Amino acid sequence: MTDVTTGMPSGAFVDALARARVMAIIRGSDGDAAVATALALFDEGVRFVEISLTTPGACAAIEKVRAQLPEGAQIGAGTVLTAAEVADVEAAGAQFVVTPAVTPSIALAAERGLPVAAGALTPTEAFTAVQQGASVVKLFPASIGGPAYLKAVRDPFPHIPFLAVGGVGLDELRSYLAVGAIGVGVGSPLVGDAASGGDLVALRERARAYVAAAERHTR
Repeated sequence: MTDVTTGMPSGAFVDALARARVMAIIRGSDGDAAVATALALFDEGVRFVEISLTTPGACAAIEKVRAQLPEGAQIGAGTVLTAAEVADVEAAGAQFVVTPAVTPSIALAAERGLPVAAGALTPTEAFTAVQQGASVVKLFPASIGGPAYLKAVRDPFPHIPFLAVGGVGLDELRSYLAVGAIGVGVGSPLVGDAASGGDLVALRERARAYVAAAERHTR
C-alpha cells in the first residue's frame, strides 16, 4: 500500500469542499474504470472524488489515483462502515472518508485524522454524526425532501456543514447551494456508467457542466 500522509485538518477540508462545491461519487463494477473515471474528473476540474468500497478493487483504485493526484485534488473512500475498512482505506492513501449512515467508522476515522462526510437524514442523526467527529454531514438521500428539507434540517444547526447527496442534477445543485449546503455529492447524474467501463467523453462533458455551475454560484 501507499506510504503517504492522509487527510487535511477538518476545518481545512470543510473550507476546500465549500470552495469546490462538488464531490463526485464513483460506484462501479470495475476498479480500473474507476481509476480512469477519477482521473478524467480531475482533468475537468472536479476537486473531490470518492470511490465507494462497493466498487471491486476499490482500495487498489484509490492507491493508483493517489499516486497520480493533481495538485489541490482530494481522493476519498466511500461506504466506509467498519474499523477494518478505515484502516484499509487509510493505508491505500484515502484523504477523507464518506459513510452512508451514522456508523462506527466515523469516530474511528476522525481519531486517525481523516475528515469524514457522514451520512445522516434526520436532525438527530446529523447531530450525532457531528458529536462522533464528522467534519461534514452528508444529507442522504437528499432527494426524499429536496432543498426545502435540507433548509429545515439546517435551520437549527447553522454551524453544521451540510453536503446534499442523492439525486442531485444540475438544477438541484443550484437549489441546494441556495439554501445553505456547502456543496453536493453527485453519483450517477455526473458519473453515469463511466466507472463500469462506459463513455469517458460524455463523463467529461458532464463534469465541465457541474464545475461551471458550481463556479457560477460561487461567484
